Amino acid sequence: MSTAKQEAEHFIQHQREFRLGTLLTESSHPKTARLSQTISQDMSEGIRLLLSVDEQIAPAASSVFESGPYEQLVAAMTRAFCSGKKVFFTGCGATGRLSILLEAMWREFWQRVSDKLADNYSSLADCENSVISVMAGGDFAMIKSVEGFEDFPRFGRHQLLEAGVEQDDVVVAITEGGETPFVIGTAWQGLESGAEVFFVFNNPAALLCEHVERSRQIIEEKRITCLDLTTGPMAITGSTRMQATSCELLVVGAALETALKNVLQKQLPAEAIASIGIKPEQSIDYAGFMEQLVKQLGEPAALSAMGQLTQFEQNIYEQKGLVTYAASDYLLDILTDTTERSPTFSLPAYRKQNDETSAVSWAFVKNPQLRTVETWQKALRRTPRGLNWNAEVYSQLEAPASIQSDPPALDNAEIHLFQIGNEQDQSRFENDDSAWIMIAVGEETHSFDKAGNPFRQQFEKQAANYHQAATVCVGPDKMQRPSGELFHIPVEIPDSPIKLWEHLAIKLVLNTISTATMARMNRVIGNWMVHVSTSNKKLIDRGTRLIAELSGLSYEESCLRLHETMEEIKPYKQTSRETTSPVAITLKKLGSM
Repeated sequence: MSTAKQEAEHFIQHQREFRLGTLLTESSHPKTARLSQTISQDMSEGIRLLLSVDEQIAPAASSVFESGPYEQLVAAMTRAFCSGKKVFFTGCGATGRLSILLEAMWREFWQRVSDKLADNYSSLADCENSVISVMAGGDFAMIKSVEGFEDFPRFGRHQLLEAGVEQDDVVVAITEGGETPFVIGTAWQGLESGAEVFFVFNNPAALLCEHVERSRQIIEEKRITCLDLTTGPMAITGSTRMQATSCELLVVGAALETALKNVLQKQLPAEAIASIGIKPEQSIDYAGFMEQLVKQLGEPAALSAMGQLTQFEQNIYEQKGLVTYAASDYLLDILTDTTERSPTFSLPAYRKQNDETSAVSWAFVKNPQLRTVETWQKALRRTPRGLNWNAEVYSQLEAPASIQSDPPALDNAEIHLFQIGNEQDQSRFENDDSAWIMIAVGEETHSFDKAGNPFRQQFEKQAANYHQAATVCVGPDKMQRPSGELFHIPVEIPDSPIKLWEHLAIKLVLNTISTATMARMNRVIGNWMVHVSTSNKKLIDRGTRLIAELSGLSYEESCLRLHETMEEIKPYKQTSRETTSPVAITLKKLGSM
């Protein structure tokens, strides 16, 4: 029996817990069933289709905001912050990056107000360090997913223990589908450590309990509080980086912000709070603001700008060019979107400084003002937390033999090899169709527009290396002195201590632009991402279902065909511009693409 057949049969017979086609987040959305056909003919209508699915977020969030579990989450975080305990956000893939972003948003607030609070700050001096993120694979996975990490609950347990979880801390375990083993592992470990545990997910609880045993066990555990954020199917089938994670950013971010205001009100005099421009007593309609944000993105001016930006990027990629974004305060948000394009559409991943053989990523992000080590520090608002696990640790965790024999390098030295700072990287601009794009969000529009602004000066200095430059403004105002072509996406951005609305706005915009571009470039059929990666068991299942859907073969036969392709391409290291997707190759072999 061939290796491929053995592995396919093993997956079918012994990995049934990863067959997730019954879940809402894995199903096809009827609104976008003909997305690829629509957007190829009418850009604005295609983008409008994508945004129409974002309209599901506000109603779903509204019911959560009125629920007991949400109130318990806010109360638990408030207690933790006021008593010197910690709040841990855990996640994997998109929710791991969300967890890191939430920590950075929290830290950025405290770093920004510390001087303003002056004498009143001593009682809150350690608040900045009271939020900790735990992502599968550590901070290295911000840039590049660590293959297979999400499949092992023991890894989640161990990472949370290393992060220092203790009695009376709070653990917020976030998983889009509600079934990720790593995240479930962190929830169980939090419970064992005496922490108050919350489980946040985007599929109906009853559906998860019916079809996924590991999910049922944790949802029915009475000591764990569940927040069901079901928004429905994704705009792109299974692409939970979109609506699911956006809803989680809205709800968990709102809870974090509300807890922050509670802490300030309990710990500081009214005049000190007023000095940093916060009104704790002011009620915020988070669901209403989200509804308005999505509505504004669907207005003609915003639709036109996003369509033009999509066409701009499509033209560059079709001419074999590259896009490099320049960012400051929102570099982490842009890093997230560009990183997630790789597994979603089988594009080349970010490559390290010392790697001259792998393909160069189509999109990248850099801070033109700071060196790489400083840029990582600024983006994360702390020193990176890489993993330093050796073979012995992986053996204790009963990792697969392949990982034990060749442990992945995930430490800070490896993270710093991804040069997101102002070091010159000729691979980004040696092609004649390269582009250097400044991203300004909210108030950045005004600061970047001022003469002598250091970021602006460095951007323009480096722009000389690129074939073309452009500026993207997301917010109510546009630059008066844009660098190159200007794309202004007009949206109102309400006040927020942790800049929640800025982060939501740039996320929705980038998710829409990157998805629309790939759909226009035939990397989506209907609303299926046919160039999907198969880097973990959930993605193998998704690829199998896609092949079955488009070819008419049975699940079992599709799984075998996929494993045969995976075996064929295994020896080949990816060095070309076009990353190989075993799903797309299989579909082409079957004449279904």
